[in-house]
Amino acid sequence: MKVVLQEESLWEGLQTEGRLLSLAEKLEIVRLLVGAGVRRLQLGGFANPRSVPQAANTDALASLVRQEYPELLCSAFVYNEKGLERAHLCGLQRVSTFVPVSDTDSRRHGGRPMDQYLKAAVRLIRSAVEAGFVVQAGIRSAFGCVYEGGISTTVILETVDRLVAAGATSLHLADTAGLAHPHQVRHLAGAFRAAFPDRELVLHLHDTRGLGLVNIYAGYEAGVRVFDVAAGGLGSCIFVQGAPGNVATEDAVHLFEGMGVDTGIDLSAFCRAVTTLETLLERQLPGRICRSLAASPGIRTETPDQLSA
Repeated sequence: MKVVLQEESLWEGLQTEGRLLSLAEKLEIVRLLVGAGVRRLQLGGFANPRSVPQAANTDALASLVRQEYPELLCSAFVYNEKGLERAHLCGLQRVSTFVPVSDTDSRRHGGRPMDQYLKAAVRLIRSAVEAGFVVQAGIRSAFGCVYEGGISTTVILETVDRLVAAGATSLHLADTAGLAHPHQVRHLAGAFRAAFPDRELVLHLHDTRGLGLVNIYAGYEAGVRVFDVAAGGLGSCIFVQGAPGNVATEDAVHLFEGMGVDTGIDLSAFCRAVTTLETLLERQLPGRICRSLAASPGIRTETPDQLSA
């Protein structure tokens, strides 16, 4: 069995970091990630750098990475038609966008009602598809909203249906506030796969309440094979100050490889990327397995019969 881990550290992971990484530093991280086996990578976003300072060098980074790694499945986040134009000029073939499924969240963080946000996203996706892009569309707060509580499965699936009709081929159910529970993950993943069997389902899970890795396992049990993750657990929760953000890539690799599920990622090499990120950002990241391996190298707890079971 195999899973795909899409790396989000260079976009969502870095957005709230105070230390801005230069183009050369980001390119160094990309090379380390790709060298460790990462094959799907969100490079950044086409945002106004006054609003998102880490987005300042997205264009240059995307152009360089496309030239150096033409086979890499790399994408960038777009907010509007201008973003599509920039993605095209950089040679990208994949773009990402998202819609909220909470009206309060949409008004507070998007400045408009949810239905208007959705209509704009549908237009953007159609334009992207017409321009030849593969579109990754995210559903924000799919597992619950801090303002409105639970979001009904019907609302989520109806929103997905609109995005699929517009041409999105990869749908990312996002646990934006980190509220998801394993039972909920299994339920929603199962409902999605039953309704949209020909569309790729990606789980974008956060570790706000410490259940990120457990929820990834629940998603895997429900048939999900693609997950958004971030090196070192980079990222944060906009709703809970100081809480962890994305699930650490290396921890997900450790989980899956221990189950005999191929991720294509070399854990030791990936930990070198994490160490480099920690050096650049001048802080320890919340991911666990790299620190554990450094403290107790070579120790395995599995017996031969457990590994072959």
